[in-house]
Amino acid sequence: MTIGDLIRLLSDGEFHSGEQLGERLGVSRAAVWKQLRKLDALGIAMEAVKGQGYRLAEPLELLDGGRVVAGLSREARTYLSRLFVEETLASSNAFLRERFEQGAGHGEVCLVEQQSAGRGRRGRVWTTPWGRSLMLSLGWRVESGVAALEGLSLAVGVALAQVLERHGVAPWLKWPNDVLLEMPGSQFGKLAGILVEVAGDTAGPCEVVIGMGINVSLPPSFREGLDQPAAAVHDQAPDVSRNALALELIEALLPLVAHFEEGGFSAWQEAWNTRHAFAGSEVEILRGTRRELAVAESVDASGNLLVRQEGRLVRLAGGEISVRARP
Repeated sequence: MTIGDLIRLLSDGEFHSGEQLGERLGVSRAAVWKQLRKLDALGIAMEAVKGQGYRLAEPLELLDGGRVVAGLSREARTYLSRLFVEETLASSNAFLRERFEQGAGHGEVCLVEQQSAGRGRRGRVWTTPWGRSLMLSLGWRVESGVAALEGLSLAVGVALAQVLERHGVAPWLKWPNDVLLEMPGSQFGKLAGILVEVAGDTAGPCEVVIGMGINVSLPPSFREGLDQPAAAVHDQAPDVSRNALALELIEALLPLVAHFEEGGFSAWQEAWNTRHAFAGSEVEILRGTRRELAVAESVDASGNLLVRQEGRLVRLAGGEISVRARP
């Protein structure tokens, strides 16, 4: 019995006694109770009524690999070699990096309900509650070297934004790899982060793992513990399904990575600039401990951010600095 097995039974909205749960799952009532306590530790709220049993306080939609694969187009299926759906991993990106070390990984996608050691850019921790986000990683082998991947994380951001827009969400993009939503008070909350990791020859074959973490729904208690404003898909589109998002993202990302070597970022440049959260805004550029002021302009055909400093146009390369709106 896993946490997912228990949640599937409880998520029908009906009450289930400990005895009924044990019978359905083939375990003792004591084993059921132990798992119920784990749910509480994961922040999954339950209702317990004497004489009736237990049920989830609000429904959770578990990831369903069969449903996702069944909905993919024929083209996307030709690119997908394998889909993994895991309950808990340290990191879905690390999982696919290990798959590459084992001689697999190309065309593989990993979805996970919760990460225990997920990472964002510059080593930051990406924390999510169980079953409330969409954590997705995709592995791809590239023949022409690292230079062919310039701007890939920005193109992925555009693809994610386009998927969300079809559901009535209005995302903005922050260079180089964040997706934001405008929140009350005209501030932005972080909706998603993208992390692209590359290993291999700078001029020859290399392996890329594209990871993204998307907040789908965030309980108020979880947001209160964060050190920055956070947004979720359900803030603007409360009925969006996580499985539908996973399906549409995989459908968009597989052709993107398959053809990115040929066309590069230039095909995505205009779409990124139209969603640029800080175009024309004064921003802080963070270089280690140094902070510099500049006015953000657009991104170029390689995905570099152009900013104006003291009348000069400066080109910033991804991975070197961080940019944020000036407080």
